[in-house]
Amino acid sequence: MDSSSATPGVRGRREATRQKLYEAAVTLIAEQGFSATTVDEIAERAGVAKGTVYYNFASKAVLFEELLRHGVGLLTASLREAAESAVRGGGGRVDALDAMIRAGLVFIDRYPAFTQLYVAELWRTNRAWQSTLMVVRQEAVAVVEGVLREGVAHGEFSEEIDVPLTAAALVGMVLVAALDWKSFQPERSLDDVHAALSRLLQGRVSGTR
Repeated sequence: MDSSSATPGVRGRREATRQKLYEAAVTLIAEQGFSATTVDEIAERAGVAKGTVYYNFASKAVLFEELLRHGVGLLTASLREAAESAVRGGGGRVDALDAMIRAGLVFIDRYPAFTQLYVAELWRTNRAWQSTLMVVRQEAVAVVEGVLREGVAHGEFSEEIDVPLTAAALVGMVLVAALDWKSFQPERSLDDVHAALSRLLQGRVSGTR
């Protein structure tokens, strides 16, 4: 059934099913790898019939590709909302970047398995979904780039900063620091980790502030 012609109830049930499949797939693939994970296992973990997987996704690879789109899409939306909320509240672009750092940490705290999987896939070059991964990654980085460019335009950041590289570095900083936090320093609170990264941001990016 085409989603455009489905009733709200049908669409809601389908989205709920797809969400269960996403969560089952990301957990299993993070635990044992893509190749070792079977559609049967994904269906069992999600609590649905195997045919339900193929009804929603043409194959395991398509499911994983859509999983990447879905997960990074959620991250991108949370980063954008955090930045916009900070500016609406009267903050500057440094505040927007700081809000995005916190939003990134909140996302990773909520979806650690997806984050681990996403970072691992960034290093692979032989996957069918590599081009998709690069596109969705750039969508997330572009949100940070936009804030940096606005900051330069308003004189909040130095004109000498390399915007694309700085944006990628900020996203990478949050990803790697958060994974280190979850793996090796789980006793630390989200507020504590955010405060540490916030101090780094203030010292390395804001410059004259």
